[in-house]
Amino acid sequence: MKFIFPKNYNFKNKLLGIIDYPTAIINVILFIIIYKISALIFISLINRFIILILFYFPFLLISIFSISNESFIFVFYYIFRYLINPKLYLYK
Repeated sequence: MKFIFPKNYNFKNKLLGIIDYPTAIINVILFIIIYKISALIFISLINRFIILILFYFPFLLISIFSISNESFIFVFYYIFRYLINPKLYLYK
């Protein structure tokens, strides 16, 4: 069976078919950073996992269930750009 893809089809490789690779790498880096910071503050393993769930889980959900398959990095870039200069969007 032969499949024909149009030339303008944008094929993206994804990890397990869910998350694109740059987003997965950022998720792993964010997980490590939050875990290391919680390890410095808390000794108990239960408290570390509670902090991980509170701070990391929302980012993970945003990256998995992204807005119209937009990259996690671009969503936060657009939010940050809007916070810096909101007039840019109001006048256009």
